[in-house]
Amino acid sequence: MVLQSANYQHKSNQTMKVYVIGDSISIQYGPYLEQHLNGIMAYSRKEGHEEASLNLDQPMGANGGDSSMVLSFLKSKAQMGGVQADLILLNCGLHDIKIDLKTGIKQILIDQYQENLREIIRVIDEMKCKLVWVRTTPCDEKVHNHHEMTFHRFAADCEAYNKVADRIMTEAKVPSIDLHNYTIKLDPEPFCDHIHFKNEIREKQAAFIAGWLACWKNR
Repeated sequence: MVLQSANYQHKSNQTMKVYVIGDSISIQYGPYLEQHLNGIMAYSRKEGHEEASLNLDQPMGANGGDSSMVLSFLKSKAQMGGVQADLILLNCGLHDIKIDLKTGIKQILIDQYQENLREIIRVIDEMKCKLVWVRTTPCDEKVHNHHEMTFHRFAADCEAYNKVADRIMTEAKVPSIDLHNYTIKLDPEPFCDHIHFKNEIREKQAAFIAGWLACWKNR
């Protein structure tokens, strides 16, 4: 079944509005993205920046968290009349692949991730917004899985979950921005900690996304 149909319309004489839902990666490149989109799109994102900044590993506020959290948030928004935007720029995945060291179980199993993404697409389609997906950024397990971490992530899981998302977005005709492969090519050592990126990497990520959106808008 094809989603993202003719429900979406935008009047060319109005400024297009983009609403960002994503994890802490998107929070960190967000200010740069807003700057790069100036004059192209009006930028906004999931609210609660100060709350999210308290602990980027524990999603709160502006941090969208895992796919179940994103789905719950979107359903709540839909019940209140939807997101006031033409376009939703969305990612979830890094929190889904977190492995609890006590149980050895991922936070969101890949089959549930798949179903969550399908339901996310359905809810956004009903809100009459256009969806653009952002592929999950890399995870370097050698950097990430040190002894002080209470959970682990693995690059193979990041790849597997990205492949699931690729398939689902392709089936639903949802365009994707390949931030994953773009980021890999920027710097052999792009991280400032276990998963987040150096400031100069964040700025380049934002420029890449803004350029993609500008081309998409004008196509």
